[in-house]
Amino acid sequence: MFQSTASIAAETWVVWFVSIVLVVAAVIDGKILKVPNWLTFPFIISGWIHWTVQGGFGSDGLLFSLAGTVVGMMLLLVLRNVGGMGAGDVKLLAGVGAWLGTVITLYAFAATAVVGGVMAAYMIWKSGNWEHHFAMAHRILAEWKDVRQPKKLAEIARERKPNMYLLPYGIPMAIGSIAYFALAGMLM
Repeated sequence: MFQSTASIAAETWVVWFVSIVLVVAAVIDGKILKVPNWLTFPFIISGWIHWTVQGGFGSDGLLFSLAGTVVGMMLLLVLRNVGGMGAGDVKLLAGVGAWLGTVITLYAFAATAVVGGVMAAYMIWKSGNWEHHFAMAHRILAEWKDVRQPKKLAEIARERKPNMYLLPYGIPMAIGSIAYFALAGMLM
């Protein structure tokens, strides 16, 4: 049987561990605009190992962790494939899924999206150039509608990246996820 959300919440140390990894990733992402593989790969793999052992070396714990990994990865993979998200951000959310499963990862993702939206809006407002950002967003949406080729969209995004005001997504991922964990009572 798959692990329940309640059983994960009962293992407060797991949520604290994930929170610490998210904070480390946010700090690194804020400094170098990248979430490194040396952090994300061990994060994912250790989640698989933990839940395999936790499940009594049965397949239930591993399936729980693998399902969470896939959900976490798929939530951001589309944006990554068109150049709107870094691969490290995708792997970081996959790691959250590996440790916390599908349901908690979905809620953490939703909180992350809200925080990311607020941060992006603040960054645009603070830049004083909202017309430029609005036009850029409009152009990106038009490209997604017209081009429809992920490789071409990623290429266009790479060309545009040096001229964009970037949001290191590890930061809203840490803030949103940890806020969700706290509000859900999972950090007590």
